[in-house]
Order: sequence, then C-alpha cells, then structure tokens
Amino acid sequence: MFSWLYNMFSSDMGIDLGTANTLVYVKGEGIVLAEPSVVAIEKSTGNVIAVGNEAKRMLGKVPNSIAAIRPMRDGVIADFETVEKMIRYFINKVHNKKLW
Repeated sequence: MFSWLYNMFSSDMGIDLGTANTLVYVKGEGIVLAEPSVVAIEKSTGNVIAVGNEAKRMLGKVPNSIAAIRPMRDGVIADFETVEKMIRYFINKVHNKKLW
C-alpha cells in the first residue's frame, strides 16, 4: 500500500566511479546522474565548495585557498576522503531529485 513512499527513500542504486565521470544508476530508472568526477574543496577547512559540473568549471580558475581536484586517477581512488564526500553529494542529489 505504501510501497511508493518506501521506494522514494530506498533505491537500488549503482555508482560507477570513473576517472573522468561518475554515473549513478537507479533500478527502474536507468542512469539518473552523469557528472564529472571533480570536487572543489576549501583548503583551510576541508569543506566541499562544489562537486561535479560546477567543480569542473572551477578547474584552473580558483584562488589558492580552493583546490579543484580529481580524486580518481588511472581508474583507482587516489583520495579516499574526497571520493567519500563526492559520493555523498551525488547520492543526496539523486534522492533530492526523487522527492520533487
């Protein structure tokens, strides 16, 4: 009876972490997100400023206080902490899309 509500908050999800792009697949919907594997982080605090498309636009254009980085290199995770932040961001973005 309330399966639609449960499905809104619980999805079978697959994430392809690529060196260039990250893809998020949701069962029954297909690929719901395809964005660059780039994260912009404030160096002094470690706070994420931007992820994906927005962070890619910042590459080479940020002040010294911000690092726009690609946490994946040669198909492997080069920066685990940053990849974790990137995955959290993408999962939240996909779930927020489903709510509205």
